[in-house]
Amino acid sequence: MVLGAMCGRMGRSTFLFTLLTTFSGIVNSTYGSWKSSFHSNRVNNVEKPSSQPHIIFIMVDDQGFRDVGYHGSEIKTPTLDRLAAAGVKLENYYVQPLCSPSRSQLMTGRYQIHTGLQHSIIRPTQPNCLPLKNITLPQKLKNAGYSTHMVGKWHLGFYKRGCMPTQRGFDTFFGSLLGSGDYYSHYKCDSPGMCGYDLHEGEEAAWEQDHGIYSTIMYTQKAINILASHNPKRPIFLYLAYQAVHSPLQVPARYLKRYKSIPNLHRRKYAAMVSCLDEAVRNLTLALKQYGYYDNMVMVYSSDNGGQPMAGGSNWPLRGSKGTYWEGGIRAVGFVHSPLLVKKGTRSRALIHITDWYPTLVMLGEGTLDENQNLDGYDVWEAISEGRPSPRLDILHNIDPVYTKAKNGSWKAGYGIWNTAIQAALRVGDWKLLTGVPGYGDWIPPQTFSKLLLANRWHNERVNWDRGKSIWLFNITADPYERVDLSRRYPRVVKKMLFRLLRYNKTAVPCRYPPKDYRSNPQYNGGVWGPWYTNDDEDEDDNLLSYDLEQMKSWKKAKRRGKFNRKT
Repeated sequence: MVLGAMCGRMGRSTFLFTLLTTFSGIVNSTYGSWKSSFHSNRVNNVEKPSSQPHIIFIMVDDQGFRDVGYHGSEIKTPTLDRLAAAGVKLENYYVQPLCSPSRSQLMTGRYQIHTGLQHSIIRPTQPNCLPLKNITLPQKLKNAGYSTHMVGKWHLGFYKRGCMPTQRGFDTFFGSLLGSGDYYSHYKCDSPGMCGYDLHEGEEAAWEQDHGIYSTIMYTQKAINILASHNPKRPIFLYLAYQAVHSPLQVPARYLKRYKSIPNLHRRKYAAMVSCLDEAVRNLTLALKQYGYYDNMVMVYSSDNGGQPMAGGSNWPLRGSKGTYWEGGIRAVGFVHSPLLVKKGTRSRALIHITDWYPTLVMLGEGTLDENQNLDGYDVWEAISEGRPSPRLDILHNIDPVYTKAKNGSWKAGYGIWNTAIQAALRVGDWKLLTGVPGYGDWIPPQTFSKLLLANRWHNERVNWDRGKSIWLFNITADPYERVDLSRRYPRVVKKMLFRLLRYNKTAVPCRYPPKDYRSNPQYNGGVWGPWYTNDDEDEDDNLLSYDLEQMKSWKKAKRRGKFNRKT
């Protein structure tokens, strides 16, 4: 009736026009409100870029101190030179002399004496691994919201599932568990009859992903695939641990052709492997830019130890080589490249050790550090980025109670403070002290222009006057090549450093270096190197892993007499 009355007074056409106009206004008002609300929700739901930087850690294997272009090498490394020149070159940077020790300290931020891994490396047949009670770097970053990925060489033990990379904080793992192997077939023989396949995806053998590709190229492509599939607005930790340039000396022919002028075959192959590595880092860097990571990224490049001259490497003019506590074994190639650096294009002389990456990267990633972790590393980001003094004043390079004792070492030589027969090395400020047997100590020029093998002692500076010694003192700042032993000239400095060694040694945990377990043989595991402990073995784990010095001596004697078995 109301509509009829209205229609009668206004006329049919006028009424319909008014009705449609009113309805249209209501619809537009409702749509506008909904559109505004939708747009607001959409903006709020769009994922904003994280303030946490992407962390790319590139670990290379056995690259000598000299074996990079910016250290004067004949090996061409244009990518590494360019990245280092635009970043910060670490010229007072130290690692450990062997693979497992460096990697364990990177992952835990703790010295070897505090993890029980102070002797040698983790062998593939040993029931041993990075102690599970240690919270690892990827675990800390994962707790801070990072996606964590590892590609490459693990070498921190795998005798049980809990030791595997994906159980130690990495979301994904693609690579090898052992310390070395064939670059194409990915097979490794630890000893006659102990051979197996060593390429893994997660916790399983990567048979389907293996196409016989040279590992440096294969690992780089895997890393790029991870970057391509990840959202760059979420923080990522990518640990790319190349097998290169560790022996065996294998490399695609196209890289070898670049170094025809080098007559020494080992050096020629080694140089070609470094060039392939340099190209791999270039491809990775291009991917970081292509997929949107570069502007909010911190890249760390580090060798795990010094070069091995017998396998083509060079640490010249430093003394010694891989496996020794001379500078050539522990002073590493390293740099940081990042748009986030305050002072770019600089050369840092700040004292930095591989344990420092743990607190530095955790704090950069807005993570947390626990007081009860008892870290040996320091946050050195301000020292690197801004050129401030390093908070680190000393480095315990190691105390190894198991290594071969120096025949002339004694408590008397250590002033009654320290037995100098024990292998140990300590840096405090400008001073460096060594005791025991530091390792092979010659100065070895690059093998570029010689066809002779190192065994023939060509143009080495041999050291004869060291044979009766068990203690050395050097001013490393003034004498980085360790040519002038000052131990007799500064006995007071020696005593102070021996007391510091003693204090460190009081904090050491028992050494973990168990004998071979024959159940590790890949023939019992489908031809694959992998975990061999079962749940039934977990109860005996602690007893099997903890060996004091006397047990170690007994085991070695039994082994020499041929009376060794697994239950020894």
